[in-house]
Amino acid sequence: MRLGIVLAGFTPLPLAELVAAAREAEARGYHTAWLGEVSGYDAIVMSTVVATHTERLHVANGVLPVQTRTPVILGMATASLNHLAPGRFALGLGLSSKVIVEQWHGLIFSPALAQIREAVEIVRKVASGERVSVEGKFYRVRNFRMTAPPPATPIRVYLAALGPEMLELAGEIADGVLLNWIPPEAVPASIAHLQAGARRAGRTLEGFEIASFVRTCVTDDPAAARETLARDITGYATVDVYQAFFRTAGYADEVAAVGAAWGAGDRAGAVQRISPRMLDGLGVVGDEAFCRARIAEFARSGLTQPVIVPFAPAGADRASLLRTLRAFP
Repeated sequence: MRLGIVLAGFTPLPLAELVAAAREAEARGYHTAWLGEVSGYDAIVMSTVVATHTERLHVANGVLPVQTRTPVILGMATASLNHLAPGRFALGLGLSSKVIVEQWHGLIFSPALAQIREAVEIVRKVASGERVSVEGKFYRVRNFRMTAPPPATPIRVYLAALGPEMLELAGEIADGVLLNWIPPEAVPASIAHLQAGARRAGRTLEGFEIASFVRTCVTDDPAAARETLARDITGYATVDVYQAFFRTAGYADEVAAVGAAWGAGDRAGAVQRISPRMLDGLGVVGDEAFCRARIAEFARSGLTQPVIVPFAPAGADRASLLRTLRAFP
């Protein structure tokens, strides 16, 4: 079973400890270290750090907002990382949110799949060394060509996807997809949309990465970890796009109950509306044997790469994150 690991929990620690976690993940046989970007470290910088301090570990972004860097910059960065770590870096892109794009970066936010499509086209052309001229709705590039040599092999681009349209776009134009907050039972439906997109492009999903974040806590205190997990799920269950996704994944009752409590200003009550069934479906909490068995169920659902997202109960130290990392593979 090929596994990924999210290193976000280690980024608040001194850089040497993040590097140590990446090296330990490599030694333990993890396939990919995933590094995202919200308001902490720059993901391209951190990807470079991890890629240059390991030898076999793949690195992927989970994910970068497509709106906050130009596709030319993204293409050059992806080409550069594939020179530093040949064949080991994949660019992960997503549509981000109105808060991040407009309030934090002062840019225009549009949740348009066309922007992703245009960006991926430009990124690929830039990284391949082509001369690029594109007149799109979102991007205009005139007569750009990267002066550095392109990587020896074509770059890989993954898309973060929840809904049918983004899944089909990923199947059509990307090399992989990153799912999130999905129970194993809902994975086949997502794969069907990926296949539909691939057919539209006249290809199959052969060699296509189907990864999914899985919040995981290896612990002897499951009650505390499940409380932390419930709070995390609640934060997502109040966001429109995740509300819709959770409904299709079989959690319509929970979404309605959380929304009612949240709308009434009862934040604690909203957290309590996350059912045990929802906790069991969206997260993995327990001892080493239980967590390994449950992650194997995620793999059997059709994922090519379950991605362990270590989390710890409130107040726990780094040892809790390391215990989860060390429980796999």
